[in-house]
Amino acid sequence: MSDLRELYQELIVDHSRSPRNCRAIEDADLSAEGYNPLCGDHVILYVKLEDDKVKDISFQGNGCAISTASASLLTEVLRGKTRAEAELLFKSFHDLVTGANSQDANSGALLGKLKVFAGVSEFPVRVKCATLVWHTLKAALDKVRQPVSTE
Repeated sequence: MSDLRELYQELIVDHSRSPRNCRAIEDADLSAEGYNPLCGDHVILYVKLEDDKVKDISFQGNGCAISTASASLLTEVLRGKTRAEAELLFKSFHDLVTGANSQDANSGALLGKLKVFAGVSEFPVRVKCATLVWHTLKAALDKVRQPVSTE
C-alpha cells in the first residue's frame, strides 16, 4: 500500500508543479471564481461547452499543492464529459475527500485518477483545498456570479 500512496503523492506533486490547462479561455461559455480566505487559495475556472459537453476547460489562480493539483486534474478529467457527468463527478469527488460513503457503486470507476485525493479525508483542513475548484465548477454550471468560498 505504501507504493500506491507514494505513486499518488507523486501524481499530486507533478500536477502541482506543472499544472495542466492553466490558462484563460477568452470565449468561455461559463466561468466562476473561487476563494479560500483561510489559506489564500484563489481560482478562476473557465468552461467552453459544445452540445452540452465540456469541449474545453481551464483555470487560473494560485494556491497550495493540493488546490493546484485538484484544479489541474479536474480539467483533465472533465474534458468531453456532459453537464450531468460533471455534476456526478462533483458529488463523487466530494464524497471521496470528505470520507462520506457514496451510494453510487460506479463512483470509484468514475473517479479514475481523482482517487489520488482519497487520503485528503484524513486531513480535514485540506479538504477545503481539494474541493475549492470543484465548488467553483458547480458555481460555473449553476451560473453563480459572485465568488464562491470554502468558508
